[in-house]
Amino acid sequence: MRATHFGAGNIGRGFIGEILAKNGFSIDFVDINATIIDALNERKEYTIELADENKEQIHVANVDGLNNQTNPEAVVDSVAAADIVTTAIGPNVLPFIAELIAKGIQKRKAENSTVPVDVIACENMIGGSQFLFEKVKEYLTDEDMAYVEVYVGFPNAAVDRIVPIQHHEDPLFVSVEPFSEWVVDQTQCKNKELQLSDVTYVEDLEPYIERKLFSVNTGHATVAYTGAYAGYQTIDEAIGHQEVLAQLRAVLEETGSLLIAKWGFDREQHQAYINKIVSRFENPHISDSIDRVARTPIRKLGYDERFIRPIRELKKRELGYMHLIEVVAMILKYQDPKDEQSVQLQAMLKDQPLETVIAEVTGVNDDSLITEIAVEYNK
Repeated sequence: MRATHFGAGNIGRGFIGEILAKNGFSIDFVDINATIIDALNERKEYTIELADENKEQIHVANVDGLNNQTNPEAVVDSVAAADIVTTAIGPNVLPFIAELIAKGIQKRKAENSTVPVDVIACENMIGGSQFLFEKVKEYLTDEDMAYVEVYVGFPNAAVDRIVPIQHHEDPLFVSVEPFSEWVVDQTQCKNKELQLSDVTYVEDLEPYIERKLFSVNTGHATVAYTGAYAGYQTIDEAIGHQEVLAQLRAVLEETGSLLIAKWGFDREQHQAYINKIVSRFENPHISDSIDRVARTPIRKLGYDERFIRPIRELKKRELGYMHLIEVVAMILKYQDPKDEQSVQLQAMLKDQPLETVIAEVTGVNDDSLITEIAVEYNK
């Protein structure tokens, strides 16, 4: 079987590429990085190392590289012949590959291909595949859309794997954490026969997206801001501090109570999921700086983001959320002169009343909730 994968970076090679190869696919990696593409074409293989004490190595073969800037026709041909199309290029780049995917679909139609294919955007975003589909549609005719309706799916996915900061002499060598999770909305799949091992197919993706957002994303940021407040520089250093670890567990208990109440996750299984997340953050082989994880604090305080949304929903259900409030106060205190949003937030706090700033950055219009955040900030 053949796969076309957009994005030959560390996530593409170290996560999606690993699973596709394990499922017996030859892979055409599409990227504009000439160094990586040339190396893939020259060697046809690469090595993945798991970032733990065992340092297990995984060999991936039957790979090629396609440069979508210099050889777009080959990319179109690859999409036209693929059994699956995947991406790991970043949400902002998806619009730039839409035309190539559209042309690949048109070629499938011109060749009267009745082999169904799914295009799965494996991005750190909600609704990534459907977002990509909207961009692809711009290049398709009504006749093309009739073909897509039958033979081409754009199933949304949720993906989770930490890739440590790394630099290697070998441009293809990549280190990734042992844990990975790839969940696909099977109701949006057109190729129902193709079920990848190590991928979970579900009828409803939203619980899994929220579980990841309110556990991994909320948890990672909790360690970063609590660690920064305590004066630490890296995630693994911070989580080794008992107060930071206690704050993380308390926050995940609060978001866990929401996920269990809202989606019916099994309590014991969710506790095991929390324990796994904590152990991932504690992994000393995954180097991550606090300033990287804590960057863009205004965005992280957004109305539907990893802190304010669970707080709102917990309050609505009359469940506890004070540890989340404590982290929000730490975010408001966070200072990084190299981060534009941090500088902007501190300027706002200097020039405007605290409650006004809280309301503006969080989008919350609940006066009692704004007061709770302000009281914690002033502590």
